Amino acid sequence: MFIVRPWFSALHGRLLLPVIAGILTTVAMLMVAVKGRSYWLTQRSGFVLQVSGNIEAHQSALGFELVQGRIVSLSFEEGQWVEKGTVLARLNDADYRQHVAEAQAALIVQERTLAEAQQSFVAAQHSVAADNADLAQKQSDFNRFAMLYSGGVIGARDYDLARTAMLQTKAIRLRDWAVQQARARAIATAQANIKYAREQLERAKILLNDTVLRAPFSGVLVTRDAEVGEVVAPGTPVVTLADLDHVWLRAYVSETELQNVHHGDIASVKTDGSHGWRYRGRVSFISSQAEFTPKSVETSVERVSLVYRIKIDLDNPRHELKPGMPADAGLPAQADLRQ
Repeated sequence: MFIVRPWFSALHGRLLLPVIAGILTTVAMLMVAVKGRSYWLTQRSGFVLQVSGNIEAHQSALGFELVQGRIVSLSFEEGQWVEKGTVLARLNDADYRQHVAEAQAALIVQERTLAEAQQSFVAAQHSVAADNADLAQKQSDFNRFAMLYSGGVIGARDYDLARTAMLQTKAIRLRDWAVQQARARAIATAQANIKYAREQLERAKILLNDTVLRAPFSGVLVTRDAEVGEVVAPGTPVVTLADLDHVWLRAYVSETELQNVHHGDIASVKTDGSHGWRYRGRVSFISSQAEFTPKSVETSVERVSLVYRIKIDLDNPRHELKPGMPADAGLPAQADLRQ
């Protein structure tokens, strides 16, 4: 039987105390590290996928839609902020103002023509009314002369004169009635001409108005594509305007990660200087076609390099997010956040 002597046991215990203390310290540190790691994983587990990309803004190339001419005013420089409705550029509008004046004069002429046609129609109506009264009298005279002629009271000459007078009055009434119908058609023609003249005037005003280029929305002037003095054709870009109120993040996901991205998913977005997931966005677009990175894929191993473009829309009322700014987006795992 092995017996441990008291002096040896005490000595051995004193020697093991530092070792045991070190072991306990190490275990405690490991537990803290594990706990911290567990906390980090818990914080990260809210995201099923992270993507990186760049902020982009909706940009519109603006130009004169309907008219061509020489630019006489271009007041803003690249990078300037403009409000909706602000005049960005003007064309020389002398010719278009002349067209408006000519169209206004043509409309006045047509309105006068209509007034004359209406007066002529009224006169023709009066003539027809007089013809009707005269014909009624001539018809009565003829009827009376016919009775006298049949009774032998008057001769054939008087009878023929009464008949001729009645027929002449009928012919006059028919002529005046035709004139009345012509005056009515003249009124319809004048009314159609007035409608056409008004449309021409409206078009001339539209063309004149198009010589002024206004900002369709508030934004930043990204580029000036033309300069003062240049002659531009309809549709030629003059300036490019970016909408900073509503930007979006362009990012790409691999084919294997695509199953974790759905249209309408809510995303949290941060930038290098935002200090956390500060911005809230929504997946608005998922490309239906893959883009090969970096070349066409032929083997199953290379096929995983297929990427799909996605867009995450972001409201940017304070304009903190700038086009070209790198950003990260986290897509949540919780299905109930998908709307």
